[in-house]
Amino acid sequence: MPILGLAPSLYPTSPAHFDIEQVIRPNILALQPYRCARDDYSEGILLDANENALGHSIAQPNGHAETKSKSSTEPEIEPELKPTLALDLHRYPSPRNDPIRERLAEMRGLPSTDYVFLGVGSDEVIDLLMRVCVAPGKEKILTCPPTYGMYAVCAQVNDIGVVKVPLELSGDHGEGGEKGRFSLRVQEVKKAIDEDPSIKLVMLCSPGNPTGTLLSLSALRELLEYPKFKGIVVVDEAYIDFAGESTSAVPLIKEFANLCVMQTLSKSFGLAAIRLGMAFAHPALIQILMNTKAPYNISAPTASLALSALSSTSVASMSAKVAQLVTQRGVLLDGLSKLAPLGLGAAIGGNDANFVMTPVLERSGSGKPSNVRAQKIYKTLAEEEGVVVRYRGSEPGCAGCLRITVGSEEENAVVLRKMEEMLKRV
Repeated sequence: MPILGLAPSLYPTSPAHFDIEQVIRPNILALQPYRCARDDYSEGILLDANENALGHSIAQPNGHAETKSKSSTEPEIEPELKPTLALDLHRYPSPRNDPIRERLAEMRGLPSTDYVFLGVGSDEVIDLLMRVCVAPGKEKILTCPPTYGMYAVCAQVNDIGVVKVPLELSGDHGEGGEKGRFSLRVQEVKKAIDEDPSIKLVMLCSPGNPTGTLLSLSALRELLEYPKFKGIVVVDEAYIDFAGESTSAVPLIKEFANLCVMQTLSKSFGLAAIRLGMAFAHPALIQILMNTKAPYNISAPTASLALSALSSTSVASMSAKVAQLVTQRGVLLDGLSKLAPLGLGAAIGGNDANFVMTPVLERSGSGKPSNVRAQKIYKTLAEEEGVVVRYRGSEPGCAGCLRITVGSEEENAVVLRKMEEMLKRV
């Protein structure tokens, strides 16, 4: 069955063992997507979508409401409100947002917009992938804990099973590469795939959350080339910009049709509030996601802010801030290491993201992680000291761990001081 909206011979696929039509649920392949008004026309006198032709009614600071026509005596809108209120908020937004997709394709070295999908944060992409690929009550995804919790949440919402193959939980805290702590156990993943052919998606996180560890591209390639896995490998790269150049899996998309890479504007771009995530993949999968998504999933304010954030000037600013945070990550790690005599273990994971994770140890000096002590420090910091970190001690391989986001120079100084005080008290 051809994929609606995609010329069958336009984009050849590899590897040879992969056929996307065997991955996508039959009802999704047969889906006739909703055609919205803006699919056809977006300029002129628009009387096709039952919009409010008089414009939005957001009250201005002067007490007036926005109307289609303004009197010459109406006071000026405050400057900070102009960009948003100047948008055609009474019109439905673009269903494609091609200018954003063009810019992202350019930035990530992909041939065209056909390789780019936009979602309401990465969470919408995760949910859509599960809905189009995995049959409820019959099929499964595979995750590698410790990992991002939304994979399991979305799986439960969609009534699909989860096969868990933990990351490598042993190894030195600073050891990286393919066999270090929190690395991908490729042979175990293959074994799980062999034992359960109902697995349709392998969900990976790189750099990992909460591990902060970058998965090796050679390990990823080995999975993509594994002929017994007929599904799709999904790599969540929310923190990739903090991991340095040449670490992303996106270039592999031009080689592998069974790869989907997710990224977001929430982290390095500092735009968590606008909720814009993206998927990079072979055009066949992108077209299926486009056919399945809600008609107007990306709002006009979100699109406007995203396009501004992707300008060359803004990207340069983002890169400079990432460099500052990477420097501060080193400062934070160094400061935390000096708290070892007070019972703070060495940071674990690869430290390739904008956070670090460190275990709180027992006061007895045994060197063993303590969930009880870590929880007490976490709660006291938040409730009495106004410093909020994240307790991760219940995750596999993360006993006693606190995850600390890299802050500004001033914020890092405060958290180090407060951590020292807490370790002395608790």
